[in-house]
Amino acid sequence: MSACSGSAAVGTRDGSRKRGDDDGSPARTPAGARPRVSVVIPALNEAASLPSVIARLPSSVEEVVLVDGGSTDGTRAVACQLREGLRVVQQRGRGKGDALACGFTAAHGDIIVTLDADGSMDPVEIPRFIEALRSGAEVAKGSRFLAGGGSSDLTFIRRIGNRLLATLFNLLYGTAYTDLCYGYTAFWARCLPQIYPTCNGFEVEAFINGRAVRQALRVTEVPSFERRRLHGNSKLHPLRDGGRVLATMVLERLRSANGAPR
Repeated sequence: MSACSGSAAVGTRDGSRKRGDDDGSPARTPAGARPRVSVVIPALNEAASLPSVIARLPSSVEEVVLVDGGSTDGTRAVACQLREGLRVVQQRGRGKGDALACGFTAAHGDIIVTLDADGSMDPVEIPRFIEALRSGAEVAKGSRFLAGGGSSDLTFIRRIGNRLLATLFNLLYGTAYTDLCYGYTAFWARCLPQIYPTCNGFEVEAFINGRAVRQALRVTEVPSFERRRLHGNSKLHPLRDGGRVLATMVLERLRSANGAPR
């Protein structure tokens, strides 16, 4: 059995983090060196899917932080057997946004990549996101609608809903994004305080995208292919979560228009 360390998130709700020897992890990579890549994986009862996800991680990934949302299927135990040094963080609250916040706080890399545990996002694509960041982007967001991307998982309702929400987002924020409700994202860790999620659910993608625009961060879309989840059923509820996405992006835009602190 490979080693596995468990920990609680270290840091504060504003996205600041303790780095260095607080938990045995190395400090930030020296300037000029290859950036250290951390992958944050929120998981809730994904024990059956994790072996495929972890096995496909590229060699450029140096740290894996799995955030366990209270799984009852042995997700934590399975994860600990899959990769030497994998770190498990016990989620304090509920929801994907809260899980990502816990994982971001615990990660030590110069680049942070978000990856779903259900196998729908292919880890083999991670170098595309890293290259986009090293080419000048501060945030690289996946798109299923660029050339080279696609989806075998989007239902008709979800496809229409995502298209409508993306169109409204572009109108509100003056962007030209092709995809909105897709969570495959990478960003430089130095940008974390500017986009740190304070929401709990699946609206987290809209929240991060909205904050990135408000902070005038350089955002690049990267083509990505979304596969069907490997096992189990999706935890997404299109109508309920679509409503939360809509409310989040409107509220973030109003905060910007009213001059709310960034």
